[in-house]
Amino acid sequence: MCIMNTGDFDPYMWLENLNDPNVIQWALERSDRARMILEPLSRKLMSRISKYYSLPYVISVDISKSNIFILLRDGRSFKIGKVMEDGLLNEIVKSEDIGDDVVIQGFQLSEEGDKLAFSFSIGGADEGITRILDVKSNEVLDELKGRIGSIVWLNEERYYYVRFYGKEKTPDGIPPPAQRVFLREKGTEEMVFGEGLPSLHFIGLKKSLQSNKALLSIRYGWTKSDVYVGKITDPNSWSFLYGGGDFITYPIDYLDGKYIVASFDGEGMGRLLAINEKNYEVNEILGEQPYPLEEAVICKDRIVASYLVNASAKIKLINMKGKWEEISFEPPGTVSSLNSNGEKCVFKYESFLIPYRIYLIENGKTKIICSNEVEGGFEIREFWVESKDYTKIHAFKVQNKNKQSNFVFAYGYGGFRISLTPRFHPHVIPFIEDGGVFVIANLRGGGEYGEKWHRAGMRENKQNVFNDFIAVLEHLKREGAKIVAYGVSNGGLLVGAILTQRPDLIDGALIGYPVLDMLRFDKLYIGRTWVTEYGDPENPKDREYLIRYSPYHNITRREYPPVMIFTGLYDDRVHPAHALKFAAKMEEIGAPYLLRVERKSGHSGATPQTRIEEYSDIMAFVYHIFRMQ
Repeated sequence: MCIMNTGDFDPYMWLENLNDPNVIQWALERSDRARMILEPLSRKLMSRISKYYSLPYVISVDISKSNIFILLRDGRSFKIGKVMEDGLLNEIVKSEDIGDDVVIQGFQLSEEGDKLAFSFSIGGADEGITRILDVKSNEVLDELKGRIGSIVWLNEERYYYVRFYGKEKTPDGIPPPAQRVFLREKGTEEMVFGEGLPSLHFIGLKKSLQSNKALLSIRYGWTKSDVYVGKITDPNSWSFLYGGGDFITYPIDYLDGKYIVASFDGEGMGRLLAINEKNYEVNEILGEQPYPLEEAVICKDRIVASYLVNASAKIKLINMKGKWEEISFEPPGTVSSLNSNGEKCVFKYESFLIPYRIYLIENGKTKIICSNEVEGGFEIREFWVESKDYTKIHAFKVQNKNKQSNFVFAYGYGGFRISLTPRFHPHVIPFIEDGGVFVIANLRGGGEYGEKWHRAGMRENKQNVFNDFIAVLEHLKREGAKIVAYGVSNGGLLVGAILTQRPDLIDGALIGYPVLDMLRFDKLYIGRTWVTEYGDPENPKDREYLIRYSPYHNITRREYPPVMIFTGLYDDRVHPAHALKFAAKMEEIGAPYLLRVERKSGHSGATPQTRIEEYSDIMAFVYHIFRMQ
């Protein structure tokens, strides 16, 4: 018997109202019960998880004309500071100095490094505060509230920023979600770009390293974008340069009279182009490679570009004639936060057992500025499986060389062009130490193999993502594995779909901060932003395929493995109602489930202590399923 299969009636819609004390009471009662059940195992694991989570972890790195700056999670706080010549950090901002439960989410620098903008929120909510600091005096020069990005300084007192409208209309009357560019000076501001730009279009702005050019990306969803350019001082001059098709493109920089642009037309792997400023003539610097371009910057007269090869990073140093040399890394890892001051380039590298290495490229030579690595007898393997339509799916397997079991913790995502690459997962390390196996699957919908790979897992093709993960799980089952499937956000949707489609393949399911109601996601918080990726529930054709896999609408009276659903009340991106309503349906049919609701966590993060407690409960659930003590 199906509990609900049309979406026309929703008995648990009342759980969407987080302003109702009865909803909060309902959620926290179940959360308290879950924590009580998990507490004995969680308490045993917490010190081990805390040991690894408390290691210094670089979140992002940037470079001004004279200094390298990093955002660091260190122990129980977040810090922003300059990296000194000896590798030590000269701290500028600390989260505990701002207040309790503060999460610093990112920062931006002026060219000279004398001003710093950093964004923070309470409990990791997306909506927060951005402060502008004078680096020398530590004086707060300005403060903005909301979702702010793309800060570009014009002089000591004037700067641009981009504001995201997720709830209210833009000043020119366009309904959310949308973005607009503002020029701010001495606490006053005016909207200078984006008037009339429709909903679901998003703006990125930066300044060229040469010649004061404005470089803009106008993006529609996750599949289309255009490049706009002009004088940084004159928003009226910002106009179309390149794009206009069904593909992603973005500006890299400006060099010697030419705009350097990345274009993901063709096979969607990414070309590097030079576009003449005077006559708009387009010349290809480097064509598509067999693997996708991730990001690129200009460093002196070369392009420094990161590529993914089977979900692992490589760097190419490319001259303007398209000749290149390659930098590889061991073990397989992830390059992120690639930034340049024109003369030097910095980036962060990490892997499953490496929280960070900070690299500097200068005069074509690469060196490590600082690093942190975990010792242990671990090994990283890679394997391939065939999906239902014979598409080959790549996956990583991390395990203990000296102690192995058949217990597998399988992680997936598959969406929004996000690639799952080797990253540091501190909560998983004790599990691997105890003989568990950690598997990460590179599914369609991500960006691991270019834009075609992404599109093969979005909208009406979303079932491909689930089939890919099913193929990985079937392979592991044939090897005798017991499996807990794990996914967060869009990955929570993935695991929810596996649970409702193939519960026989898993011994437990962890569904975190999830999107689960595919007929109402567009009505909750900023969910309307995702219709370009998932489809539009208001469109009858899209609704047909959405309801076929919507986890919330496909719960039936059948046998399910134990499930733990977790969310946070500060999550203002994916509404907690997805988790609450799914839990209510599981409870209605008597399925074994736990609901964990974090009081101090948002979608984009939490304080270290809150995250350690959450991870300890997550891994306690895993240990309980596998009967690991």
